[in-house]
Amino acid sequence: MATTVVEIHVPLREAPGLAQDEYPFPWIEKIEDFLGRMEDQGQVEVFDDGEEFGDVYIFFIIGVEEDGLLAVASRVASLDGVSDGAFAMVTDDEAEEFGQGRRVKLVPSGRSWRKEAC
Repeated sequence: MATTVVEIHVPLREAPGLAQDEYPFPWIEKIEDFLGRMEDQGQVEVFDDGEEFGDVYIFFIIGVEEDGLLAVASRVASLDGVSDGAFAMVTDDEAEEFGQGRRVKLVPSGRSWRKEAC
């Protein structure tokens, strides 16, 4: 049986106001730390390392029911420094490529998400 995977797609935009020698995407580490804490608390599992894919950076989570995964994804969208426009793709571990599945708009409130047709 396939395992549900939620891909969290975050627009790959440089953080504003950084010095030239600073890493332009500090929010990636912030999200990784957050997901690590969620994993330590048993709320999700990080399925794979995050990955740059076109104009987004993707994080992968599994381990609980779809609603729980989407709630965590919504909390990711609410983190300081995360670009507007983050969305989730509900897929499974048998998908051959990223971005296949059902798109879900993440409402950065930390509590809600909204299903959106592609």
